[in-house]
Amino acid sequence: MSASRGSVIWMTGLSGAGKSTLANALHQRLNDMGQASIVLDGDVLRRGLNADLGFTHEDRTENLRRVAHVAALFMQQGFVAIAAVISPEHQHRRAAREIVGEGFVEVFVNAPLAVCEARDAKGLYARARRGEIPHFTGISDPFEAPLAPDVVIESDRLPVEQAVDRLLAHIAQGRLPA
Repeated sequence: MSASRGSVIWMTGLSGAGKSTLANALHQRLNDMGQASIVLDGDVLRRGLNADLGFTHEDRTENLRRVAHVAALFMQQGFVAIAAVISPEHQHRRAAREIVGEGFVEVFVNAPLAVCEARDAKGLYARARRGEIPHFTGISDPFEAPLAPDVVIESDRLPVEQAVDRLLAHIAQGRLPA
């Protein structure tokens, strides 16, 4: 891995699919290897940088546009920027890829809806099913699964450490810029 050339690992998937868990584990492993990395967690960014945005289509589009620009800035400084964001629509991920350019890697963290609901410690899915949370991806708003992601991680079948190993193997084979 080259410390001078960064990349953006864009992890997409439903809430509860394991994006943040995988992102944090990959971040730790990259740092242990001497590769500067940062996690851009969608939930964290919504409490700060994007606190002014809601969950309408327009707000989601703006949220993801901002995340892509921040990730690109880190990539330009040699970081592996790991964005853990739902990014529910094809157009969101396409726009992020255009903003980032070379170095963008789309990782679909895939888990069945039932698994995501079972993992939901905050009870968001239950609240969404009761109609308390409008525009909740996977319940009242659609999630468009990536058509041709660079990497697919089936988080209900693959332990986190093995998923990180798979991502690092892609990096070592030159399939992911880093």
